[in-house]
Amino acid sequence: MFKTIMSKPTTNNVTIKGAMTIAILAALTGCQTLPSAEIKKLTSTVDSNPLTAAMPAVDRQGHIAYVEEQGSGSAKVSALYSIRPDGSDRHLIDQITGYIYAPAWSADGQLLAYSKQAPREHPKIYIYDKSSKTRNLVVNAEGSNMSASFSPDGQHLLYSSTVGGNADIYKMRLSDGETKQLMTLPSTEVQPSYAADGKSFVYTSDKVRAGRPSIYRYTFATGNATLIPTGGYAASPQLSADGQRMAYLNGRKAAVMTLATGQVTNLAETGLDEPARLSPSGSYAVYPTRHSKISGQVGGQSLGRQKGGDLVVHSLSGNTSYAINSQNGGVVRSPVWGR
Repeated sequence: MFKTIMSKPTTNNVTIKGAMTIAILAALTGCQTLPSAEIKKLTSTVDSNPLTAAMPAVDRQGHIAYVEEQGSGSAKVSALYSIRPDGSDRHLIDQITGYIYAPAWSADGQLLAYSKQAPREHPKIYIYDKSSKTRNLVVNAEGSNMSASFSPDGQHLLYSSTVGGNADIYKMRLSDGETKQLMTLPSTEVQPSYAADGKSFVYTSDKVRAGRPSIYRYTFATGNATLIPTGGYAASPQLSADGQRMAYLNGRKAAVMTLATGQVTNLAETGLDEPARLSPSGSYAVYPTRHSKISGQVGGQSLGRQKGGDLVVHSLSGNTSYAINSQNGGVVRSPVWGR
């Protein structure tokens, strides 16, 4: 079904040169938490917990994929998990000494795309099939290949890559690997995310002011992009299935915007620059929290602090939240909620 792309994708014959580090591609995604009084620890399953029992079935029966990190530097280990929103049915999908970035579900919740980077290698894009439990390498072009997004019909994949020397957005047909470069600007274009109708996608660019990203919507029919007004630093967009809301990183806050009115709900002040991600119904959002705890004491002296994190599930209508523990007490990143 999938064909691996191992060389430079075909483009419109215009190559833009420029420097783009993996940090810029990956750092636009983390967070601290809402006040502790507003977040409940999840201690029961969907059958007895009212916060999950009240969810629409499409949310309650879905899966949240997320990355958990242990260690640092060359010893960093990243694990990709899926879990149900009631905290049950946690599965390890992939693990690597290195980094895993930006998982993204297909519309039917059967496929999960993500980037994986081993030490001294460039990030490559893989697709995990939930039914067969197999992983396929689909993008191995030289450069940083990040932020994959499935088309609604599952036939195409958007992603950003520095294969041409600059971070641009590409569209790949999964059946045969045919790839087209959609943009050739001297600025940074990253983090594409399809609209549910497949006619457009939102993405992040710093083309107006370098180092200060904004969010744009690209329309396939015209090949043009328009700015989505956010009033400042904005990145990592994701549209709801009905197209009415957009989850994104608002400065250093995980936020959700109602597009028709421009009203913004800030969910959490972030320390890791992680955005929120919407549930399939668009009624809930999930984001990670970060915390630290003392790892031990000897003679009254602290042995240091161990970083960790949780997933927070937040109701956009009821303004209630609960937290799901990480598997091994590591730092939690990049949760995304699929069917």
